[in-house]
Amino acid sequence: MTDILVLGGGYTGVTAAIRLARKARSTGARVTLVNASPRFTERLRLHQTAAGERLADHALSDVLAGSGVELVVGRVAAIDPELRQVRLHSDAPERPALDGDAAPHGDAAEPPVLRYDKLIYALGTVTDATVPGVAEHAHVFDDYTATVRLSRRLDTLTRGTVVVAGGGLTGVEAVTELAEARPHLRVVLLTRGRPGSMMGQAARAYLDRALERLGVEVRSGVSITKVLPDGVELGDGELIHSDATIWTTGTRALPLAAEAGLSVDARGRIVVDEVLRSVSHPDVYAVGDAAAITQKFGVMHGTCQGGIPTGLGAADSLAATLRGRTPPPFRFGYVHQPVSLGRKDAVIQFTRPDDSPRRGYLTGRAAIAYKETVSSSPITLWKLLKRGLVPVRVFGLTAGRA
Repeated sequence: MTDILVLGGGYTGVTAAIRLARKARSTGARVTLVNASPRFTERLRLHQTAAGERLADHALSDVLAGSGVELVVGRVAAIDPELRQVRLHSDAPERPALDGDAAPHGDAAEPPVLRYDKLIYALGTVTDATVPGVAEHAHVFDDYTATVRLSRRLDTLTRGTVVVAGGGLTGVEAVTELAEARPHLRVVLLTRGRPGSMMGQAARAYLDRALERLGVEVRSGVSITKVLPDGVELGDGELIHSDATIWTTGTRALPLAAEAGLSVDARGRIVVDEVLRSVSHPDVYAVGDAAAITQKFGVMHGTCQGGIPTGLGAADSLAATLRGRTPPPFRFGYVHQPVSLGRKDAVIQFTRPDDSPRRGYLTGRAAIAYKETVSSSPITLWKLLKRGLVPVRVFGLTAGRA
């Protein structure tokens, strides 16, 4: 029996676990998914939660039903790659012992410990809180619970100012969603560059008009040096009042991988080879935002668009290895930059494989339908994977039958 642990029940972890459970079934592998929450969080939709929209609740037990993947709910405290063990925090429930287990997974006196033969690390990233005051006073889109707290805070405001820091796609989606859903609030976007700067000129102009139409105040070319309880301080010393500050600029990996002695890059992401194995510990695979994955165009940046293919790629690579085969190198290219502009508008920038913008883009109703298809596609994909099917092309990754 080969024990495979998948750490992290986000888009990449769930994809890897379901795919691997089917592809490695004939090898006798047992796949266990470890996640801090019993629910699957649609991070692509957290800006909708912040605006007060009630979304569908996806229990991981339902998502995994029929896949052969076992679920353990618990927060990872440490990884020991030498002993091939993962220690959970002591508040985590113990997984019942199964036939064939070499040792118990924990007892009442000790934190639960899970043993593995192979590990897929899919714990993603969190908001970079190195700017003073971010950790104490800013709201972030790291998890569902924190986003609900933000929504409840906004519910208490009959008037006031919301500041969103960061002009990337997450920041743009946040300000447009909030400005549309809560028109009684003043919404300010602070960004070093131009909002949506990675998009082409025409799509960017459309985005600018949407921001203006929704009444978003855009301050470009500014930097924030400190987040205060009731505002933000800019690099030139200016103070901007804020009743709620949302931080969407920059991410970093959890310290778990570095603390375990795995090779990581400057942002704490696990450095992997061409088949998504850790370059320092080949029994560990890394996917999604948590991995530093080099392609012809450079190192991939963290998006769901790239994360799901890495989950498929790692599962296929590991399954091939278990069968004694040499896995092919992972190859990926970007396809699009989909951005919602509230519930009534969107813009889709199509891209080259290196994520540079093409001339083509979508707006309006067609873009809304496209964005909704993208946002809901993981749930559909997992249903197909459990049936042994997957579309020929998934977000830039060429794939076949499961």
